[in-house]
Amino acid sequence: MKLAQQGKLQARSGLQISKWKRIQKSYELYLFLLPTIAYFLIFHYGPLYGLQIAFKNYIAVKGIWGSPWAGFEHFERFFNSPQFLIVLKNTLLLNLYELAVSFPIPIIMALLLNQINNVRFKKLIQTVTYAPHFISGVIIVGMLFVFLSPRNGLINELIVFFGGNPVYYMARPEWFKTIFVFSGLWQNAGWSMIIYLAALTNVSPDLHEAATVDGANKYQRIWHIDLPSIMPTVMILLILNIGNFMNVGFEKVYLMQNALNIDASEVIQTYVYKSGLLSAQYSYSAAVGLFNAGINFILLISVNELAKRLKQNSLW
Repeated sequence: MKLAQQGKLQARSGLQISKWKRIQKSYELYLFLLPTIAYFLIFHYGPLYGLQIAFKNYIAVKGIWGSPWAGFEHFERFFNSPQFLIVLKNTLLLNLYELAVSFPIPIIMALLLNQINNVRFKKLIQTVTYAPHFISGVIIVGMLFVFLSPRNGLINELIVFFGGNPVYYMARPEWFKTIFVFSGLWQNAGWSMIIYLAALTNVSPDLHEAATVDGANKYQRIWHIDLPSIMPTVMILLILNIGNFMNVGFEKVYLMQNALNIDASEVIQTYVYKSGLLSAQYSYSAAVGLFNAGINFILLISVNELAKRLKQNSLW
């Protein structure tokens, strides 16, 4: 027994020495990591001590540590609030809609664009599709108000031209999610497509040549060669998307909100902003934000574990 324990200790010490040797050999690379590590420690892990605000009745004069404890009072208040089901439903539906539309379309675009042999045309399509990504959310919302204006908007002008009646789309709750999702798709689809195009460059041309010799058409080659080749990338990005599932783009949602569409546009992020910063209910808004982050964390762990069980790529 003693000899076995001594052998284990020697093996561990040997591993530690070899690790230190590798670090010393490539210390320049580890030095490059220091700014990134410092960034996450200072701006991501350091502020975690402030989460205790969600369990306290925060008083600015007394500070975080001096404020009295409230336990789960703020969570119970949120769960019993009439706004709870509204903001939760809107957040879930909006994110499901966005995931169903905005996630697969860049994959389809990348698979189709990869089949184009004309390099100039291919670059033109790439430029046209990812250029909107560089337009700010404020400008995007301004464009939506202009194009969808019931008085002189392009869309309503076409509707009136064909004999219809103008519609105030930005004030209709039933149109809010569709406008939000498809305007986001137009803005970000081309940018998201770049990742999949990069993954497709690793596909060996020999596979396509062999498939062509065997009589496979383009759609069969996409389905049996290209799609399986980028599936690891698709799985990783799907896990990351679901891990960020409850976080809707606050800026765009808030700018698109108005008194007429609030029933469909009030999500957790805008509710936290209004209750926290505008109404100065810091503890309550921190509790709501923590609840939102908790759901994201559970979803991330669950989807990653599911991917592992299905023998797919996972984050860890």
